[in-house]
Amino acid sequence: MAQSDTVERILDAAEALFAERGFAETSLRTITSTAGVNLAAVNYHFGSKKELIQAVFARFLSPLCRELDDTLNELMVDSDRPKTGLLLKALFDTATLQGRDSVDGERVQRFMRLLGLAYTQSQGHLRRYIVANYGDHYQRFTQLLQLSAPAIDPLSFYWRLYFMLGATVFTLSSFDSIAAILKEDFNEETTINKAADLLVPALTGMFENANNLLDS
Repeated sequence: MAQSDTVERILDAAEALFAERGFAETSLRTITSTAGVNLAAVNYHFGSKKELIQAVFARFLSPLCRELDDTLNELMVDSDRPKTGLLLKALFDTATLQGRDSVDGERVQRFMRLLGLAYTQSQGHLRRYIVANYGDHYQRFTQLLQLSAPAIDPLSFYWRLYFMLGATVFTLSSFDSIAAILKEDFNEETTINKAADLLVPALTGMFENANNLLDS
């Protein structure tokens, strides 16, 4: 088996199992058994479980950040102050570009579950890793988002940013269940890309027009 094949099999198994069971609940032995490799292969290619978790995130975030940077560069050519909706559309279009078929759509959902777990489970190493490797990309996007709505004070911006994140993670990570309910109640088929398209105006409205609850 080629080295790249081994790495991909380990990452595929880890990504699926972490998303299904959680980080702490998934053992390396379960991952190696699912991937059809021995424990030494994980130690050789990744070094530890923590580094494997980081590699799972890197496999999704690295191409996402590169593509988003290119999209933002194009977006800012003719504007010093981007519109909130265009920024969010750029983000969702980039994130779900890998969701054009059913297999990759599942990867988008899995990653959103992993992102949610990163906030609810104790994974301090993962936050430090993401900040160290992708912090510049995050700061650029949030700074542009602040430019798009300069009247929002920093504290309100902080909360609205995390409200947006929560809505996004819930919607995309639970897409299969939401789509099933939509089909049952409205006899309507949908895709993860359509859901992302609908998220953009909803989040834009929430971000730009919500009353400042801290002053009420």
